[in-house]
Amino acid sequence: MMSHTDTDTSSALRPAARVMDLERLGSHFQSRLSFVRSSMRKMMNEQWRIERTRFDLDAEGFGTAIYRIDTASAHYHCVIFSMYLPPEKRSDRVIADQWDVSFVLLAGDVDEPQLADLRRNVPLQEAGRFDARVLVLSRANRSLRNFERFLGALAEGCQPDPRQLAEVGYLYRTTAVYGNGKFGIADFSCLQGNADFTQPFSAQMFTVYLLRHFSIEQIEHMARARNPQRAVGLDIELQRYLGVGNSTGLGMAPFLINHPQLVNQWVCARETALAKVVAQPADVPRAQRFQALLQRARQHLQQTSTEDQRQSAIDRQTLADLDRLSEWFACQPVSAELWSRLQDWVELNTGFGCQELLVSLLLELYPEQVDPLAEQMSVNEGFRLNAEMPLDALCNLIETHYRWALDYDLEGAEANHFFWYRSAEKEEPRLGERAMEPGAEKEMQLGIAHNLQRCHRALLAYRERHPQQLTAHFLLAQPSFKGTVCRLQGMARCAFGEIRSNLMERNMLPIHLLRCKLAFFGAGKFDPKSSRWVRITLFQGAPLVSEIGQPFADDWNFAVMPTLPTAAGEH
Repeated sequence: MMSHTDTDTSSALRPAARVMDLERLGSHFQSRLSFVRSSMRKMMNEQWRIERTRFDLDAEGFGTAIYRIDTASAHYHCVIFSMYLPPEKRSDRVIADQWDVSFVLLAGDVDEPQLADLRRNVPLQEAGRFDARVLVLSRANRSLRNFERFLGALAEGCQPDPRQLAEVGYLYRTTAVYGNGKFGIADFSCLQGNADFTQPFSAQMFTVYLLRHFSIEQIEHMARARNPQRAVGLDIELQRYLGVGNSTGLGMAPFLINHPQLVNQWVCARETALAKVVAQPADVPRAQRFQALLQRARQHLQQTSTEDQRQSAIDRQTLADLDRLSEWFACQPVSAELWSRLQDWVELNTGFGCQELLVSLLLELYPEQVDPLAEQMSVNEGFRLNAEMPLDALCNLIETHYRWALDYDLEGAEANHFFWYRSAEKEEPRLGERAMEPGAEKEMQLGIAHNLQRCHRALLAYRERHPQQLTAHFLLAQPSFKGTVCRLQGMARCAFGEIRSNLMERNMLPIHLLRCKLAFFGAGKFDPKSSRWVRITLFQGAPLVSEIGQPFADDWNFAVMPTLPTAAGEH
């Protein structure tokens, strides 16, 4: 496991109290370390082969498509089922039971009996039956705004208006992408020896990438079927600018709390990368590249639309901060300490949005320093109880490593406003208001600060009576604290694993948890629909399947709208 002491840059890392602030985590942007970036690097550098082996679609785009993927060490198939979705069944919510497309990524070959089995089960999603050959199970709905506009334009021989993709960056958005053993599919441990998908969520991200490819091929097929004489293919620049949407709610939020060792690994890699970059002596070419990246990110953010008032205000503030940053940077001499001066200025003069966007921009400047860290985003999780730890040492561990948790005032109603629980219908995490809703007796244990304070009080009382005893004696007397003790002992070497927040507080915004995890995935165009769910775009600007084997610069972060003078709507 990577810890904050495992690198010679450890003294330069930003302090955990700053890094793990929930609002700051909720201000992250995609970066070179995001899973979509590392998965695309692997695919392009190893020149994976993606071949369409079946495309049995009718004129309306309904039917079956199969893609074969050959890597350096194995082969896989992606099987996609496109079906008619009645308007009254259209929903992005987890309770939905029908979708426009459903699809799987599976290891090895697909014969006709297995295809028939998949055709019966994949459209059922959670209600289907699967085996460990299936690595990823997913479903997606069309963007009603974009799909018909794109189809109509292509069928008439025109290119769609790029502004439509700047507004909504996709033709399909996924509503769930399942991996890691859910519903009988392959457990993550099955991929541990797999050279292609060793990193967390890499198989899921690659499957979403294949949906993007299918969306292009499907809509071009439908346009030709609608108007064989006039239809045209989608412009290559628009293909590249096309992403895949995702609609995500509270179901994702507890992950960051329940996997603190993995979170530590992700954040530590990001902070280590930042420290390595800031320590590099600046030169004129990289200073010029930074200015170009800054303008591109600014344009990308300008082209990000949201109706959410809170997010809109944050984006406007970040844009204003970026303008001031650009003016400041243009006046700075290029010196060895430029990057550290830049980081210091941003920390003092801008908000979280600009500060965390800067991290993403700086990581683009030194790929040779940053990219190897993308291979360190995985960890074997697990806590082992040290039952022989003296009570004094256990107390000291809480009072030093978890001082932040002890400093919270958790007594009032405001500090205990929310409770987390799992819905009976879908086993999905939900958020209840303690004073207004029933179910608090089924509360999920996500209140780390609450648990630690209770454990600390009980430990002090027990130590007063038994000062010479060990952790084992305390847990025999108070067995309900075993999970908390295991966690605090296991996290003792992890600087960045614990989110510094009371997740039951009235002012807590779950959207921060969602954005943090999605940014590590590689999401952009954050469009909150409430404080509890968000729509995002993945793979916007990513290389196309047709570009595999061509020179690859890996420079597609913060994609901006292409200019197409012949696009529909501009005549």
